[in-house]
Amino acid sequence: MKNVAIIISTPPHGNAKGREALDTALALSTFNHISVFFMGDGVFHLLPNQHPEKILMRDYIATFNMLELYDIEEVYVCKTALDERNLSQIAFNIPNQQIEITQFHQLLANQDTILRF
Repeated sequence: MKNVAIIISTPPHGNAKGREALDTALALSTFNHISVFFMGDGVFHLLPNQHPEKILMRDYIATFNMLELYDIEEVYVCKTALDERNLSQIAFNIPNQQIEITQFHQLLANQDTILRF
C-alpha cells in the first residue's frame, strides 16, 4: 500500500481537472492510502450551493461526499488559500482539516506519490 497525495489547485468549473482528481482519488483508494489537498483556487471546490448547470457544466461537487465512503479521511485545506480568498468563515461541503503551508510540506514529505490537478 502506497501513500498517495492528490493535490487539487485549479478551480472547479471551466475544466475537468477537479472531476479527474476526484475520480482518481476514488479509484486509487482501493489499494492505496489517499490524502487529498485543496490548495490555491482548488479551495473553491469546497463551497456549498454551487450551480454549475448554469454554465452548462456537470455538478460533480456533491460527489466529494464520497471520499468518506471510500475511507479517504485525510482531507486538507490550505489556510493561506482560504484567507487570500476571504473564505475562512465559510461552512464547507465536506469535512476537512485546515493546515498551514509548513504542515502541507511536512505531510507531502510522507507521500510515495504526488498527483497534481
